[in-house]
Amino acid sequence: MNEMFGVGPDMDHTEDFVLTGWDGGTFEVRVHRPTAEPHAVVVYLHGGGWVLSDIDGFDTLGRELAAQSGATVVLVNYRKAPESPFPAAVEDAWTAMNWAAGRIGELARDGAPLYVAGDSAGGNLSAVMALRSRDRGGPEIARQFLIYPVTDADFTRASYLEEENQTLLPKEFMAWFWDHYLADHDQRSNMEASPLRAEDLSGVAPAFLVTAAHDVLRDEGEAYADRLREAGVDVESYRWPGQMHGFFSMVNVLPASAEVLALVAQSIRNPAGQKTNQKQEA
Repeated sequence: MNEMFGVGPDMDHTEDFVLTGWDGGTFEVRVHRPTAEPHAVVVYLHGGGWVLSDIDGFDTLGRELAAQSGATVVLVNYRKAPESPFPAAVEDAWTAMNWAAGRIGELARDGAPLYVAGDSAGGNLSAVMALRSRDRGGPEIARQFLIYPVTDADFTRASYLEEENQTLLPKEFMAWFWDHYLADHDQRSNMEASPLRAEDLSGVAPAFLVTAAHDVLRDEGEAYADRLREAGVDVESYRWPGQMHGFFSMVNVLPASAEVLALVAQSIRNPAGQKTNQKQEA
């Protein structure tokens, strides 16, 4: 665990499980249950370019999200590239989603809603989970939370070229991540790699989407929000000013991380109060 972020709040119960993936390989999920009877379940898919990090690195964020939202948080340690390239992360995420959906009554109260959330590469996987859920008839996702998601493999967008965006995630790093995750450039147009390339986005779960003002992924994230709206999907989206890629995961360090975390938690805790079709700069 990253000591810089602290250990996070105590949980009512925390437990790790080993799941068997699509190819017979295994990966872990960690369940953080904040109370004896949570009202919802959030499957959280962490960032790291499909190559870096793990659930230990996102444990504090998971605990904070569980404590503030009152929902059980399932952190997914999907397998990473280059050892496990595309579509391994997608398939592991799908296995974890279905595992959580099949155990709602154990993870939370009966009939609790299921959410999917993720940042960066995890935001990419979350968007793909919403597409799969639509196309495969479930599991039903109440809302998708996409924090500066990867939605395309196009390095020519303006946000990729702006000098002030070449901070934590410069263009060259993003190209490196894609080369490890999906080396075949022709396959990157697959909607399960680049959800922005999906022909039809109608019918997916309502979305909450955040971009960072100084992030190479800003434009593709906002393009995804626009396309969702055009398809009739309810979208609440924000461009967070003054922030670079990765700010959300810097829990207990950056005020902006706390602000977005509070918004996400409030949306989960009080879904009736969700804002829809809102596009704004925070």
